[in-house]
Amino acid sequence: MSASKKIQAAITQASWIRKMFEEGAKRKAIYGDKNVFDFSIGNPNIEPPAEFKEILKELVDDTCKGQHCYMSNAGYEDTRNRVAEYLSAHHKKIFSRDDIVMTVGAGGALNIILKAILDPGDEVIIPTPCFMEYRFYVDNHQGVPKFVPCRPDFSFDLEAIKNAMTDKTKAVLINSPNNPTGKVFPKEELDALASLLREYSEKNGEPINLIADEPYKKIIFDGIKVPSIFEVYKDSFIATSFSKDLSLPGERIGYVALNPDMDDRTTVSSALVLANRILGFVNAPALMQRVINRLLNVSIDVNIYQKKRDLLCDGLASLGYEFFRPQGAFYLFPKSPIKDDIAFVSVLKDENILTVPGTGCGGPGHFRIAYCVSDETIINSMPGFERAIKKFK
Repeated sequence: MSASKKIQAAITQASWIRKMFEEGAKRKAIYGDKNVFDFSIGNPNIEPPAEFKEILKELVDDTCKGQHCYMSNAGYEDTRNRVAEYLSAHHKKIFSRDDIVMTVGAGGALNIILKAILDPGDEVIIPTPCFMEYRFYVDNHQGVPKFVPCRPDFSFDLEAIKNAMTDKTKAVLINSPNNPTGKVFPKEELDALASLLREYSEKNGEPINLIADEPYKKIIFDGIKVPSIFEVYKDSFIATSFSKDLSLPGERIGYVALNPDMDDRTTVSSALVLANRILGFVNAPALMQRVINRLLNVSIDVNIYQKKRDLLCDGLASLGYEFFRPQGAFYLFPKSPIKDDIAFVSVLKDENILTVPGTGCGGPGHFRIAYCVSDETIINSMPGFERAIKKFK
């Protein structure tokens, strides 16, 4: 066997999201696209804004030499300057380009942060439910993921986080708006978490970092705001991408921003840049860097996702499903009508409805629905959702 034992073990834990996505592709080939209701993966079904294609055409036709060469591993200075200006306008901080590293999506951003800060055996606390690929990202850099369940309303369980902390705790990784729950952590929760981190940082004599994964930050509903972690805690990073708010997941473009108030700002910035290179990313895609520096204040029409949320929530509520109404992102995380969420997801699969068991997100007893799909998919899936829940009433 040529594959390592570690990778073979990881395959057995691999993403339920991908498993169900692949199952959906098989079923579509058998039953036809219109008869399979695939809610498995967060793949935006809204096309990028019109400005994206206009700028892309303009840049492709640009005959200036050297536009496809190597650059600084941190990314183009002009792009980082514009990101710094954007962040300075949206946070009560002054950023410079040295606080920004352009990355290969948010996944690349998280990996270079973890590579830059972790020593072997360092622990990263991750509130659940969460995007479970985080476990592999931490392990990539010889860290230890420690999953801590949130409260039933998906708020932080600070006592549980406190109990999980040790002298090896190096970071807490949060995701807001959250995948899979759609929860936006309010400022009072972030303030309480920051207070706890400061207490333990002083006790350990070394800062515990707060990392926020924020690719859904612009996809928020009902006038809710996503608070700035930079304003509540100085040893903090944001990892983000343009995959969701510009509908560009395949282009793999994002960035890391570090808090300009961080004590060891210069060293950490240098560590991020080196990590970007030695992990093999080298630099973020050149063409996309030139595109997004003109689209920082542009996004898809979020109202479209809010209408999809309402369509799905109203439909499922009428059938007796229970759930927390999402405040952002494009996921719903209902309670399973039976304790075994994997079994219930299998019942839905028999109805050609593809969802993800909450167990695969660290939230057993629930299941995840990615509603970045057509309205027809949501509407036409309702009879199947009704048949499934009626089997347990």
